Amino acid sequence: MTPNDPSKKEERHDRVRPRQHSRRANNVLIIDSTTSPPQVALRANPPIIIQNVKLHPLHTLHAYASGAFPMADASGNIDFYTADPRGIIPIHDFHVPKSVRQLVRRRTFDIRFNTRFRDVMTACSKNRVDGTWISPAMIDHYEQLHMLGHAHSVECYQHDQLVGGLYGVSLGAAFFGESMFHHVSNAAKVALVALVERLRIRQFEVLDSQMLAPHLRVYGAIEIPATVYMDKLAHALKSARSFE
Repeated sequence: MTPNDPSKKEERHDRVRPRQHSRRANNVLIIDSTTSPPQVALRANPPIIIQNVKLHPLHTLHAYASGAFPMADASGNIDFYTADPRGIIPIHDFHVPKSVRQLVRRRTFDIRFNTRFRDVMTACSKNRVDGTWISPAMIDHYEQLHMLGHAHSVECYQHDQLVGGLYGVSLGAAFFGESMFHHVSNAAKVALVALVERLRIRQFEVLDSQMLAPHLRVYGAIEIPATVYMDKLAHALKSARSFE
């Protein structure tokens, strides 16, 4: 595969930006970004999109802790979403396909953590056939979260060139996977394996994939009701964990 060739794409591992009003949710978080911390309220069966949220690190972390996650729409506005059912990847029941296991064993890629966070997130935003939900403002915002120790990157290298990776957010014993990219086939898959290994070592409890991409099922990913997810998340947030 040639770098960033949208005509020859590996299967998608991360969420796809939903069309407005095309999905349903049982709960939605209303976030008032003028207060600190933001006021959060739950309403039954509303539209899933909370529009035009002004991003602030405290508010974003509060939203993650409340089950919401941000995306940019086509105009660059930041909206918060929830998902029901919720996708998760069970950390201790994670399945590594044989072909990927062989790549890991052969050390096909060098793995690094948190050395080129902005480059990873920027790569995740480019040349996506399904469109991107990662705006320049979101990249700037997540770099702030990275500097605060809450946003992290897993990076795959070949010949000292960044060829794949992923990023996400950590909070307590929960990790919220955001997006992956690859310039070389299988690099994103190996990055996912490296992420789960790191989470196991650090004793994380929840790996959230938000809206489950079908291709994640081969790794053991499942969907659970939002109420069950929120119980798991609440338990994970009681524990202090470090991704570093």
